[in-house]
Amino acid sequence: MDLLSKAARRAGMSRALFGAYSRWKSANLIGRLIALSIGLACALWPAPAADEGYEKSGFVRASRNESVRYQFASVDAHADVTAVIVTHNSASDISPLIDDLRVAAADLRVRVVVVDNQSSDGTADIVRTHRDVRLIESTENLGYAGGINAGQAFADPCDAVLILNPDLALAPDTVTRLLAAANTNPIGAVVPLMLRASGATFFSLRREPSLTRAIGDALLGGKARWRPGFLSQTDTRPKSYAQVHDVDWATGAAVLIPAATAREVGAWNEEFFLYSEEIDYFRRIRESGRVVRFEPLAVVEHRGQGSGASPALAVLMAVNRVRYVERHHGRAYSVLFRAVAALAEGLRFRDAVHRRTLTFILDRSRWDELPTG
Repeated sequence: MDLLSKAARRAGMSRALFGAYSRWKSANLIGRLIALSIGLACALWPAPAADEGYEKSGFVRASRNESVRYQFASVDAHADVTAVIVTHNSASDISPLIDDLRVAAADLRVRVVVVDNQSSDGTADIVRTHRDVRLIESTENLGYAGGINAGQAFADPCDAVLILNPDLALAPDTVTRLLAAANTNPIGAVVPLMLRASGATFFSLRREPSLTRAIGDALLGGKARWRPGFLSQTDTRPKSYAQVHDVDWATGAAVLIPAATAREVGAWNEEFFLYSEEIDYFRRIRESGRVVRFEPLAVVEHRGQGSGASPALAVLMAVNRVRYVERHHGRAYSVLFRAVAALAEGLRFRDAVHRRTLTFILDRSRWDELPTG
């Protein structure tokens, strides 16, 4: 009996080892097939003729001498557009942007609301020198979504709300073109063409997050920009930045929202604090039956660091992507998406920021350390 028992145990161990080996081979084969499929898709997908963006043709920021002639709408007056700007240590940026909006006030009734998120560099003092700008000083850092909500409370009466990062430069006709593009149904938001200071296109147009796009971005990062849309969340096709069309969402640095849409869609989701709040808001616009319109004739320059840059923000960006998917998808899909997010950081493990981000993605208990509204 002992010999039979030992033989049975050995047979059981052999079957278990063989099963584990078979599962490993299967997983390895699936991984290779995924990688091969992505490689073939990128190889067969036509690459654009140019991949470097567009020159800064026609973009001229108005001079301050021109801007000082125009005043903003008073608190109670009806405005065509209310600009809501959320600042945090934006002393070097805020006055030039306000001057740009004064130029827009030559043709439109513009109200400007600045929400300052506890700046320590004198941003609020600079805003106070613009006596026709409404300044809201928060007692704590509300984040981007919280700042927008605080500013929107003072937007009415108006026809549209223009959300702006402070680190933007506006062409003289930008606001006029955004407002004109929003005056047809079923448009729920309009976003402009964004340029870098160098004149190259800032790839601001995005697709709805998905598993295949997360896998493509995890494995390829910023490489193979011409890969098909189902393998990249960011739209890097030159033609997409040259023509009017509807998009899933765009970076929230500059977006004009008709007042009726803003009232119906409601407040921005402060759960995200910073990053992914615009994905959630644009999704709610689309779910209301409206579209997000890209208008390339409305042009802004974006320096790209209005929210700052730090390892903590890198963690927040990665975790908020997972939070967004968990909010809008089922458990199984969310678990897979989180695994792909971990893969993206693990493939870049040599970098200290990615190592730290990976620890947060894997350890949900640490998410409580991140800021929320």
